[in-house]
Amino acid sequence: MNPKTVVITGCTRGLGRAMAPLFIKAGWNVIGCGRNTAQIAELSRAFPSPHLFQTCDVSSESDIAAFCASILQHSGAPDLVLNNAAIITPNAPLWETSAEDFSRIIDINIKGPAAMMRHLLPAMLKRGSGVIVNFSSGWGRCTASDVAPYCATKYAIEGLSMATAQDTGGKVAIIPMNPGIIDTDMLRSTFGSTAGDFPNAEAWAKRAVPYFIKLTPKDNGKPLTAPGG
Repeated sequence: MNPKTVVITGCTRGLGRAMAPLFIKAGWNVIGCGRNTAQIAELSRAFPSPHLFQTCDVSSESDIAAFCASILQHSGAPDLVLNNAAIITPNAPLWETSAEDFSRIIDINIKGPAAMMRHLLPAMLKRGSGVIVNFSSGWGRCTASDVAPYCATKYAIEGLSMATAQDTGGKVAIIPMNPGIIDTDMLRSTFGSTAGDFPNAEAWAKRAVPYFIKLTPKDNGKPLTAPGG
């Protein structure tokens, strides 16, 4: 049997970086993207062909179009897509968040996953199988002060995923996934030093990757929560 292929956005740090080697260890081919050219080059050296790592800013439609074209040319329709790339704005009430920061978080956290699905779903639907996991958050199912823009994007991911799941007819599963609370740079920007009270990305990935591998079309449209967070 040919190895399965997973696509991971935001693979240069945090959860994405922690997951990549575990999928490889499990026998999967990994295709990943991130904005940092040096870190992408480092991943390419560490995990050469058949794996593929490419610089891509998920807020850019042209970048995503080029990245998805590379995916389809390299491996055909992927088996699993993990739309993990995301940012958070500095802690502040909405009226103290700049229009530029608000636009940036919308472009990355909502438009990025939407564009990935738009470019990959036709090939996945034609084949008739696959799973797309759109990373949501606990703050996509409840709210907190000073993180309104982030909450807005993750609530949007929940709705975007569940509605798109209806459009695929179950041929490709679309799943909004709350990864849980993990000690990453993003969490530290919000929680400060108390982020250290939570599992780090590597510990989380050891539980999460086997869970993602077992997802099936039966999970289509279900708002799920990964173990380990």
